[in-house]
Amino acid sequence: MDDSLSVWQQPEIIRWSKILVNSYQQLLDKELINTANTPQALSQTLFHAPFVIVSHDTQADPIFNYGNQAALQLWSISWDELIKTPSRLSAEPENRATRSAMLEQAATKGYIANCQGVRISTTGQKFAIKQAIIWNLTDESGHKCGQAATFSDWQWLG
Repeated sequence: MDDSLSVWQQPEIIRWSKILVNSYQQLLDKELINTANTPQALSQTLFHAPFVIVSHDTQADPIFNYGNQAALQLWSISWDELIKTPSRLSAEPENRATRSAMLEQAATKGYIANCQGVRISTTGQKFAIKQAIIWNLTDESGHKCGQAATFSDWQWLG
């Protein structure tokens, strides 16, 4: 990545932002954000959206490959740290089986809505998420390339 550019200005993030919003629209038949923008404006809008958007890749132990500003703040993590982090670490060990089951259900159905669970930030602060949507990501060729989640309803615990 070119360190002189903001995250959302990076060509690979602009491309990934299109995958996020296009996959969402294809599966849910509604827009995640306004998609009438230029690719760069779309990437900027997604990165600065007032709700959380995260995604991970398709490895056996998936690694986060995107988190918008709301996600980075909620998880108390930098971009560079996030994209090295296995997504399973967003939940405590006792919550990982439930999280995994939701991901498997989304993988089978294309997406699931009204997800809830407890997650943990890098500082150890727990938070409950409600009404999350998890969806599969496909690239321009229709190949599965990850999964994403979005939510705006969360509450600090403890």
